[in-house]
Amino acid sequence: MHFTPERMPPLTAIRLGIDTRQEPVIYLRADSPVCRSEGFSAMSRVLVSTDQQHAIATLNIVTGELLQTGQIGFSESAWQRLHLSIGDSVWLSHPKPVQSLSHVRAKVYGHQLDEMAFQSIINDIVDGRYADVHVAAFVTACGDNHLNDDEITALTHAMIKAGSVINWKTPMVIDKHCVGGLPGNRTTPIVVSILASCGLIMPKTSSRAITSPAGTADTMETLTNVSLSLDEMRHVVKQEGACLAWGGAMRLSPADDLLIQVERALDIDSEGQLIASVLSKKLAAGATHVLIDIPVGPTAKVRTAEAAELLANSFRSVAKKLGLAIDILLTDGSQPVGRGIGPALEARDILAVLKNQETAPADLKDRACLVAGAMLEMINQCPAGKGHLKAKEVLESGLAWEKFTAICQAQGGLFKPPVAPYRYSMVCHTPGIVQHIDNRQLSQVAKLAGAPADPEAGLEIFVKLGQRVEANDILLTIHAANAGELNYAVDFLEDHHTLITIAQGED
Repeated sequence: MHFTPERMPPLTAIRLGIDTRQEPVIYLRADSPVCRSEGFSAMSRVLVSTDQQHAIATLNIVTGELLQTGQIGFSESAWQRLHLSIGDSVWLSHPKPVQSLSHVRAKVYGHQLDEMAFQSIINDIVDGRYADVHVAAFVTACGDNHLNDDEITALTHAMIKAGSVINWKTPMVIDKHCVGGLPGNRTTPIVVSILASCGLIMPKTSSRAITSPAGTADTMETLTNVSLSLDEMRHVVKQEGACLAWGGAMRLSPADDLLIQVERALDIDSEGQLIASVLSKKLAAGATHVLIDIPVGPTAKVRTAEAAELLANSFRSVAKKLGLAIDILLTDGSQPVGRGIGPALEARDILAVLKNQETAPADLKDRACLVAGAMLEMINQCPAGKGHLKAKEVLESGLAWEKFTAICQAQGGLFKPPVAPYRYSMVCHTPGIVQHIDNRQLSQVAKLAGAPADPEAGLEIFVKLGQRVEANDILLTIHAANAGELNYAVDFLEDHHTLITIAQGED
């Protein structure tokens, strides 16, 4: 499609190299004739057109000599979306009104939306018609349990239809998802390796972190290439029966990744959008059977058994409406899993478990076998109560490690996780028993240290609930890529004395 508005001469494209995350932003001089003729002002939404492409962007006004008369500057996001080259001709005009914003306003005021309304919103988000502020309004309006099961189903359908859908042409494709909130709970690569070793098909696509120090995609990216195309993913799965990829690279429910960017900035992860996010990705990836792991604990994402059961029931209700076989596993979320919190540190735990090293964290191994066993039982590959043992046998035989290395090699090679150059250890001052560990504060420390943006950053925790500790025992070690972020994390640690609570006295 060609766009050549005639009212004004073209502007000359300049790449400014400014990172505006996923939102396209353009820059014009304050004295630009285009601003005067079109009535544009700072933060206006503008239709940007070339001879071959068009996109809607947010306008920023600049003063000084950053731009010359007749030039238009582009953020990295805008430059890449329009596939520009230096000196390209660009025209600006007013975009058509975004009609779906009326549905967002209706949701803000508490009205129920149907599938047509959700489809309109999601299509406009994927097409780049929403600024971050509009996406934030939608995310917030749907938060705090403001979506019922029918709306969650409609939103899930809309998210699936806005992207690609894979058909593996096989009657059973398995998948799993943990709702999160539990630092270090990186069971997925281990579970995938165990189940693929059993001959099952598990094309695992994962998201990056939203509010946590690492997502499965962040962790796996320290070990192999996860940015697979759809064709590359198909090849890996055909060869190995499974993959461990980032879903955002394949347009599987592409709206989800755009929503996640804003959810991350707002530190929001609402239950309704969580369900729609998870199930849309699973269905788009061709899954027929899915296990949902819900950790429950006082400082986990889901804090009580009652809240967990409500979330589980919503998952079951929506999955049934979508024709997806689902099982729910409620697990212990009272403390972190493994030792590492952060992409590379979690990757080291994964490797230790898969290699059956004596130093491997036993709780991560046990939890991975629990999840894999539950999935084997779910699809009738094992008698009830026998799945955990079967999964453990496969892991300890070395078959899971062989499968994991084969998957990584098929995706581009097995890498060595990076190591942080800066560290700080917190020691125990008085002997006693570990009484409480705050998952949320631990995650905050890891994020302040730089995770997941710095893959080597995060922390290691060396104690478990009920463990006896002595004076000068190391409780945790912070890892950071630079001194500044290490100092941020240490300052937070010193201000939050309840992160790890030690009860003085005997066992």
